[in-house]
Amino acid sequence: MSKVTVYTKNGCPQCEMTKVVLSGEGIDFEALNIEEDEQAFDYVVNTLNLRQMPVVVADGTEPFTGFQPDKLKELVLN
Repeated sequence: MSKVTVYTKNGCPQCEMTKVVLSGEGIDFEALNIEEDEQAFDYVVNTLNLRQMPVVVADGTEPFTGFQPDKLKELVLN
């Protein structure tokens, strides 16, 4: 299974739902809050050029934003 990182921010319902689905699918992931982690903020905003949270980054897939349960469940297959 690929390494999964979820970039979140405070008070983000889509971020929370993303983490719930990943946990429910048994996918191990690391959650990084861009409002509390300067390196995470820099990576998401300046490297990925994304601003909508959550941002899901997994090995072998393009990073994606927002709550996308179908894409999250696809990570089980990777």
